[in-house]
Amino acid sequence: MSLPFERSVSNSDFEVERSPGRTPHRAYKPLRRQSPGYDAEQRFCSALSALCSAKNRPFSVCGRIPLDPSQLVLFFRTKSGITHALDFPIDVEHDTPPALDVLIAACKPYSSADVSENYPEAIYYPPNLPLTATLEIANHPILDAVRNTLFPSLPVGHYLVAVRDKLEIIVTGGRMSPQPRALRNDTRVAMVVVTLPARFRGGALVVRDSEGTTDKFYGRGGKSGDMEWVAFLSDCEYEQETVQKGCKICISYAVYVKSHGPSGPTPDPLISPSDYFLDQLIEILNASRGALIGFYLAGDYGVNPAEVLADALVPNLKGGDSILYHALKLFKLAPELRWTAGGYIWPVDRAVECVDEVDGMGGARTPVASMNGARRAPAVRGTFSIYGDQEDDVEDLRSRVEDSGAIPIEESGITVLSDWKPGPMTREKVPFVSNGVLEKLIVNVLLVVYVP
Repeated sequence: MSLPFERSVSNSDFEVERSPGRTPHRAYKPLRRQSPGYDAEQRFCSALSALCSAKNRPFSVCGRIPLDPSQLVLFFRTKSGITHALDFPIDVEHDTPPALDVLIAACKPYSSADVSENYPEAIYYPPNLPLTATLEIANHPILDAVRNTLFPSLPVGHYLVAVRDKLEIIVTGGRMSPQPRALRNDTRVAMVVVTLPARFRGGALVVRDSEGTTDKFYGRGGKSGDMEWVAFLSDCEYEQETVQKGCKICISYAVYVKSHGPSGPTPDPLISPSDYFLDQLIEILNASRGALIGFYLAGDYGVNPAEVLADALVPNLKGGDSILYHALKLFKLAPELRWTAGGYIWPVDRAVECVDEVDGMGGARTPVASMNGARRAPAVRGTFSIYGDQEDDVEDLRSRVEDSGAIPIEESGITVLSDWKPGPMTREKVPFVSNGVLEKLIVNVLLVVYVP
């Protein structure tokens, strides 16, 4: 079967970056005359473009929760102080449970931007009133699916946490007006909407991303009473179309990013330093006022200091490194991570990128190979390592380190705090070539903070 378009150029063609000011050569393509297959080709190309865009930038995803509807119960308490239980499944066309009438009476309507519409607006249960359900999305791999599809680049050590937001109800003839992003101005990164097992017709959930692309989800459920859930990014606008028959009941959840360590300017990790740890730290900070102090990190993070900045390790800190960093943030301080080796320390915005090695003939420096084309940092020997090399090698390596931007710790004004019995230290390795031999420089990480 032939495709309704001409074959494109093979992917094996070279990609060339032209120098500035040079006009690339463009092959002349004559205008194509419309033919019977032209419209089909245009539709195919348009569909292909939309498919690639949806694949590269997904903003919504849906799935199903395998749950017997008869096992789902919703408990709520009204202002009168009476607790009610609403059993599922529900079919208001045949029998309306009394608890549902009580629930609807306790709800509040959403504000509608279009007052000319003659329909009842969706309602929601007040967040200040107690409500819980036997459905717990933590028991289902929903957040794992959301992470894999909508947040594939979420760093290691970061997790998605769902917090129940609202219970929403739309009765026959009702709908939900568009809910813009401005109404959700907290730090949530996504939303999850679960459609509970109540029979209805219509009422599709419409999700629209920032570029205007829309997607619809009908909440029909599946075999054996499966319930549909829909997740979408927090910068999306959403609404629910008119429910033509029955009653649609949904529970929405706000999804937040948490971590076991510090992340971002206002971290909110899942851990907290103990009182004992904070008491010991306070003693150190009180004795270090007006000073720039540093602590060596202890964990191994498997990175190449020649390719990344030390501060890039912050989201991945673990163990005591994470606890110390977070504790300093609790005191409103601004800690930073910096590479250090052999008594030298690099600026916070510099990787361990030393100049190339000088060849034996005194000529140009020899490039140090790298897997991604970047130059590798050379070793620092003599006082920089455990090897006993010649004094001229030590001076050459010291010169290369200084040329790369590193300065002696003594000149940086940093007071390194270390126990009398040194413990484990971070040991990251930088491959380099010295006299034609591939070796590795051991680099440590120093957590530096100024105490006002």
